[in-house]
Amino acid sequence: MPETETWRYRGQTIGREQIAFLREFIREHPLSSRWKLSRQLCEALGWKQANGALRDVVCRGLMLMLARAGEIELPPVRRRILGQRRTARPRPEAVPIDTTPLKMPLGALGAMEIQLVRRTADEPLFESLMEEFHYLRYEQPVGEHLKYLVWAQGRPVACLAWSSAPRHLASRDRFIGWSGEARRRNIRYLAYNTRFLILPWVEVPHLASHILGRMARQISQDWKRIYGHPDLSAGDLHRSGTIPRDLLSGGELGIAGADHGARQRRSDPSAEPVDQRSVGSPTASPVSRVATEHVSEYEAGATRRHQ
Repeated sequence: MPETETWRYRGQTIGREQIAFLREFIREHPLSSRWKLSRQLCEALGWKQANGALRDVVCRGLMLMLARAGEIELPPVRRRILGQRRTARPRPEAVPIDTTPLKMPLGALGAMEIQLVRRTADEPLFESLMEEFHYLRYEQPVGEHLKYLVWAQGRPVACLAWSSAPRHLASRDRFIGWSGEARRRNIRYLAYNTRFLILPWVEVPHLASHILGRMARQISQDWKRIYGHPDLSAGDLHRSGTIPRDLLSGGELGIAGADHGARQRRSDPSAEPVDQRSVGSPTASPVSRVATEHVSEYEAGATRRHQ
């Protein structure tokens, strides 16, 4: 069977020259495990995220694809990590919490705190609430992601999860109006709201709008602090008709179109159906031009800092 000239992985083209390099690199590191090999390869190639972290998970995915295709030979698996497979990952345990009803106007709820809980002592509480009260349950995000708890009156009232945007989403790409090259260069500046939960005992009109409006002003700085680059636009997957048009600080929401459920994975076929749409906060100028200007400003500043 003739060899495939090129392979595609996560938008990148891998040709015969790169495959030959990988084969030689693996031969030069005969004692390395798959995990160590991926990290050594990232170090050798300078394959890092904007915050300096190695892209070793992506690298292992690439090597596994090529190994399954017979292009390279990987060292044998030395150990299997508990929870590595989705079906084997233990579900979050329930955390006891006060479920006394909170039913009042927004103004009576008092001060609210939006807490970033990823890699904190409150992350298990976030996972527990999502697992128990969100109809899609909890799923561990992959790639860049942030998790938030919203607190009021000393109690959690909502949970939000944000993840890096999918590479291909036709309705979003048409809405932004960017080219394929612009998308590949700037996709990391977009984030998606993959989970949003108002806890079932909380009945506060306009709370969802208020939280998302504040979130839109906070998430970019949090993203920059954690991942080394800002998030310049936040998309939201939501149920049709439940999110007011003025929920974000940019004003009226623009509906980009259905996303065909690319992010929706339900294990329970009887779960409530969702009408998912790709939503952005448009500005007075075309989104593509505004996003390009912001990205250019950020990248120019980053270049000056490293000179």
